[in-house]
Amino acid sequence: MSTTPPRIIIVPGWRNSGVEHWQSLWAQALPHAERVEQEDWLTPKREDWVRTLEAVLLSRPEPAIVVAHSLGCITTTHVSAAAAARIRSALLVAPADPERRAHLADFAPVPYKALPYRSVLVASSNDPYCPVRLAGAYARAWGSEFVRLQNAGHINVESGHGRWPLGFALLESLLQDMDWGMGKQQIAA
Repeated sequence: MSTTPPRIIIVPGWRNSGVEHWQSLWAQALPHAERVEQEDWLTPKREDWVRTLEAVLLSRPEPAIVVAHSLGCITTTHVSAAAAARIRSALLVAPADPERRAHLADFAPVPYKALPYRSVLVASSNDPYCPVRLAGAYARAWGSEFVRLQNAGHINVESGHGRWPLGFALLESLLQDMDWGMGKQQIAA
């Protein structure tokens, strides 16, 4: 097992993730997690969001696991090859559909090419922000493992996902693949 702590980069989506969102709870529970902070959470611009994420990825040489939600997933797929080379794996949860949402249109078109790292895409059958068929198309194009949840909404606080233990188990599996087990680290119930 690696002696260096895992580098986990949390990438929230449009309007950020509130204090009870699983991303915020994980950021508090994981001492080595880094959270991407965008300057403008309400009127996102692709160039700004991608540049901010790239700066975090390129700030250190260690490989990272990206934990992205909603528009954070799409932002992650837009990073440069140099920044993507720092990503060892990614947990992409409830991706957004910027092609059908005017306030996110700057992020369209969504890249439809294989990601150069392992990724797990988690989507819901009734996500109001991205049809599950589109999420499945993203997964196929990106080469992601696809986890389809039944009636899980946008996989956020509003759909009843606070600490979200299933997601944390998926993160743990990515860490184990990197020989970075978290030991007894858990999200408190």
